Amino acid sequence: MTFPHQPAAPHPKQALFEAGEALPTLPACDHYSGVETRMRKSLALQAELGERFGSAVFDATLDAEDGAPVGGEREHALLIAELVNGAGNRWNRVGARVHPIDHAVFDEEVHTLLSHCGDRLAYLMVPKPRHAQDVAEACRRIDAITAGIGLPRRVPVHVLIETHGALRDVWHIAAHPRVESLSFGLMDFVSAHRGAIPAHGMSAEGQFRHPLVLRAKTEISAAAHAAGKTPSHGVVTEFNDLDALRAAARKAARELGYTRMWSIHPNQILPIVEAFAPDEQDVEDGAAILLAAQAVGWGPVRHKTRGSDTLHDRASYRYYWHVLERAHRTGRALPPAALAAFFTETS
Repeated sequence: MTFPHQPAAPHPKQALFEAGEALPTLPACDHYSGVETRMRKSLALQAELGERFGSAVFDATLDAEDGAPVGGEREHALLIAELVNGAGNRWNRVGARVHPIDHAVFDEEVHTLLSHCGDRLAYLMVPKPRHAQDVAEACRRIDAITAGIGLPRRVPVHVLIETHGALRDVWHIAAHPRVESLSFGLMDFVSAHRGAIPAHGMSAEGQFRHPLVLRAKTEISAAAHAAGKTPSHGVVTEFNDLDALRAAARKAARELGYTRMWSIHPNQILPIVEAFAPDEQDVEDGAAILLAAQAVGWGPVRHKTRGSDTLHDRASYRYYWHVLERAHRTGRALPPAALAAFFTETS
């Protein structure tokens, strides 16, 4: 007796998520630089680490807001466009932070970047929105410029939450269809409290202890996850204290739900990536559970997880799929069978 050929079980992205739910994942680290020499070094390091890991380990955000000299904004935007278009942009994971929407150069800056390198620009970071209307207006103007120059691709928009009004409206901002990621702007947020939050609230330790700062972080993370967007944790300014950085990154990832974090010094990049990598045992368990589930068409399976018999279904499969995705983008070694089944071009 012969049986009809059974098609291979679908990939986790098709089996476990509705259309549009399995969103693209962003690198765990977002590295900022605005001075020409540092921008060039950032791209060289991105290319070097990418060759070692096989993909972009971090995004490079070239800063047109704080990096541009007053009066030289257009020239700085042209420099950023040159770098984005250059051979140093090995992985097409280079974005740009522009000036706030109410700044006189916003439209010209966006036009310069999109007209010169829009097809290779990974995203635009919009800082200091005062409310959800600012974000909607920024996206409208970006899209109008995109259409005006005939660019077929709409560049993703990232938003920096650093004002009282933006925090109040963060759920509306996260829900905007053009927004891909939300970042927390620690320094400006603390400054907006007019000295009521002590300076310690901006430190690597204090930013996780002051209630107002902690409230802002949890609200941003919750809003981002609810809308299927990427929450990106802010800076640790003590760039030479790598132990403090590692502790902050672990708290951001494991306690507050952030999946991405800013770097402001090259020394911070790999410690951030490592802190955001999942636990090795979770990776092993996830690989075994998902391979077993795929073998039975994504029905329930039993698995001995950390010494206990456990029953798994589609809810835990989605959890472990995110674990494997995070492991893959942070360079964590995956079991060969899972790598072949889920992360090759033919899988």
